[in-house]
Amino acid sequence: MTELPLTIATTDYDHFRDIRTGVVAPEGIDLNWFLLGHHECFARMTANREFDMSEMSFAKFSTQVTRKNSDLIGLPVICSRLFRFSSFYVNKKSGIKRIEDLYGKTVGSPEWAHSAAVWMRGWMQNDVGMDMTKIKWLQAGANAPGREEKVELNLPDGIEITRIKDRSLSEMLASGDLDCAIIARPPTCFLEEHPDIERLFPNFLELEEQQYADTGVWPIMHIIAMKKSVHDAHPWVARNMFNAFEESKRLSIERLLDPAVSRYPLAWLSSYGRKMQGVFGKDPFPFGVEPNRKTWEMMGLYTFQQGIAHRQFEPEEIFPASVITKVVI
Repeated sequence: MTELPLTIATTDYDHFRDIRTGVVAPEGIDLNWFLLGHHECFARMTANREFDMSEMSFAKFSTQVTRKNSDLIGLPVICSRLFRFSSFYVNKKSGIKRIEDLYGKTVGSPEWAHSAAVWMRGWMQNDVGMDMTKIKWLQAGANAPGREEKVELNLPDGIEITRIKDRSLSEMLASGDLDCAIIARPPTCFLEEHPDIERLFPNFLELEEQQYADTGVWPIMHIIAMKKSVHDAHPWVARNMFNAFEESKRLSIERLLDPAVSRYPLAWLSSYGRKMQGVFGKDPFPFGVEPNRKTWEMMGLYTFQQGIAHRQFEPEEIFPASVITKVVI
């Protein structure tokens, strides 16, 4: 059988390593793998569809998959997932001590369709009950100016975003021109220990553990997007790729949890991994639809509320039937 040549672009994740290096081979597929940074993957796939499959921001994917006659479909393969209470950075001089203190303040993020910010704005609106029109929203590059929105938006009534092209969020936060940044990675001003910059939630780990206990939602940042033309021509590709990703992840977790072999240069990492199994189950990083249904559905709600998705989607609409169907062995 001649293998089907396909291209894929992702960041270098350990849980993808064995499929990328050929230790795990997706049945019937010959992969040409491009290792790129997050934003390059997103930009090139979003703008030009340069790859058959690509890592993509879940928020940006939500826009594209809900377009009329969308040319993308997803794989419920999770590149990146993180809780995000750690992502609020504030200037102490703004007097922000609790989330409600953001009313009337200027809050920035690298993009409106920035998955970390989408998750936390959704929490603010739906769990806290905040009126998002009472916040001054701003968009700019995180640590360097010039970043732009990559997908179209249909903002809710009363929401306006000021675009800043010549300054970064970090610069404005440090100068006091920005009260708060919701951002995936710590801004430079925080890493450099600027005396006025702090996390709004220094006890973020405690809050995140409680949020998961209360909701069963574990926020997903990036997934794998695939050209619909590939799926239409070769419907078996989705399941074969999903199976290979599952096996690659299994081997990665096996390496992580093995205390006899120091595979990662951090003390107690295997012990921490086993603690995570106590929280999330035997598979501490589950792929698939059903193990993550609440999370898929929550992002469907949040992206629609925030004018990112064109409609509120269900998992069955954005993933192929072949990866939703349970395979009993």
